Amino acid sequence: MGARSEGSSRRTVAELVEERWGDHRPGLWFEGRALTHHQVAAGAAARAALLADLLPPGAEPHLGVLLDNTPEYPLWLSAAALAGAAVAGINPTRRGPELARDILHTECRIVVTERAHLPLLDGLELPGVRLLVTDTEAYEELLVPYADARPEPSKAAPESRLLLYFTSGSTGAPKAAICSQGRLAAAGRSLVDHFGVRADDVHYVCMPMFHGNAVIADWAPALAAGAGVALRRRFSASGFLVDVRAYGATYFTYVGRAVQYILATPAGADDRDNPLRLGFGTEAGAVDAAAFEERFGARLVEGYGSSEGGAAIQRTPGTPKGAIGRAAPGDDLAVVDPVSREECPAAVFGTDGGLLNGRDSIGELVNRGPNPFEGYWRNEAAEAARQRDGWYWTGDLFYRDAEGFLYFAGRADDRLRVDSENLAAAVIENILARYEDAAAVAVYAVPDPVAGDQVMATLALREGADADLDPLRFAEFLLAQPDLGTKMAPRFVRVVDRMPVTATNKIHRVGLRREGFRCADPVWWRPPGESAYRRLSATDVAGLEAEYRTRGREELLAAGFGP
Repeated sequence: MGARSEGSSRRTVAELVEERWGDHRPGLWFEGRALTHHQVAAGAAARAALLADLLPPGAEPHLGVLLDNTPEYPLWLSAAALAGAAVAGINPTRRGPELARDILHTECRIVVTERAHLPLLDGLELPGVRLLVTDTEAYEELLVPYADARPEPSKAAPESRLLLYFTSGSTGAPKAAICSQGRLAAAGRSLVDHFGVRADDVHYVCMPMFHGNAVIADWAPALAAGAGVALRRRFSASGFLVDVRAYGATYFTYVGRAVQYILATPAGADDRDNPLRLGFGTEAGAVDAAAFEERFGARLVEGYGSSEGGAAIQRTPGTPKGAIGRAAPGDDLAVVDPVSREECPAAVFGTDGGLLNGRDSIGELVNRGPNPFEGYWRNEAAEAARQRDGWYWTGDLFYRDAEGFLYFAGRADDRLRVDSENLAAAVIENILARYEDAAAVAVYAVPDPVAGDQVMATLALREGADADLDPLRFAEFLLAQPDLGTKMAPRFVRVVDRMPVTATNKIHRVGLRREGFRCADPVWWRPPGESAYRRLSATDVAGLEAEYRTRGREELLAAGFGP
């Protein structure tokens, strides 16, 4: 996310919460209601006192928060900070045993939720877990005895755990990354300094607060600067500009396709009539960032920071188009071959800006210096995989130019191996995104019937385009791309009305990979030895399945993962 905590800072979030006591400026807005900073601090103190009485003796001071972006979310974050406790952000898109696993794995003895989410918890085995349902009279009555509590930060230290936030992956259960009070406070202060956040700013929090982006890059800097926070229950592209104007929002964060969805809303002649100054996030892309600034008059800054805090890249003046920036101060970042552990050579670009030596220059980003990674909760194997040979391995693919600027090339698990050549999905996506009918593109691997992978792409077509792919025009487009390597052209092309996304608006690559070419949407394919695309038929699918079966790779096809 680009936020970098400074090792010299020893402040706690609890101290930042206490500083708002007596501050009677409006500080928290939600659906037409407003609380002052003082009321937020008082509400946090009351909840902290309640939490201290509810936690069983000897239990880990952990509580799960299963809420939309309502005022109760930042109130409980602040309460946990005062109580020296930790919040596990529970993802409401998880279901059944997976949801129960997240709660039990993080040893939450209390789950704060709301009536809308109670059906998710029905029938789950959650022994020893107490529910607090915020939008009920019983909850309000619980808080009454603590109405006179004042914030007291002495229970917290900089090293006290505050966040247990789940990081997603392509396989296995999500890992709960640890973030201490000191790291979160320092990350907030770093962004305040970097972006010049002022006490009269209003931070619009429209990304889900169970995700690190909203808390670390949006809520924390607002708290550190004494700025206001405006909440959106759930992200809405159509409600974005309405909210920005209503709340006087000057700053927001985004992830995934959020910016693209905002740009897809009908344009108005007065779109630039808004108070926004800055948006900060990931995955908007240079084209959409420029379109956003042109339309709304607000700059978007793309950043990078591993969710766990082990590496960060900061954008600086002179950053080339397409690059994220250079290593943040204190980081020793390198792009290395994960097998040889040797640093990859600098990227070479053609006259059109295309990457010419991706096979050699793309590698995994590592931090060879000290870093603030604080581990995963109860997961030593994952910690060991993240920190190998004394380095922090981000799991992300990058390439670096001769001046040291870093370019994102995808997740390490988005690397494809086609005919013994390693390819990065993000590089192919950037090329396919030039197709004029494409509104969104995802590239991923499907197993090859013999060995390695084949390239598959999913295209969401722009509004007004033909409802299906024009195979001849698409093939001609591919031939016209000078930087599309001979092994990069997709074997399969799936066409969707809308790109499937996760709760954080990131493309749902896991689901796409698992479905592969056996899906309900139309799929076009280019049979081996042929240059033209044609619709994949049921007969074609049956023939492909037989080939996988004959080669003993049918299980890989069913699982949706290559070797």
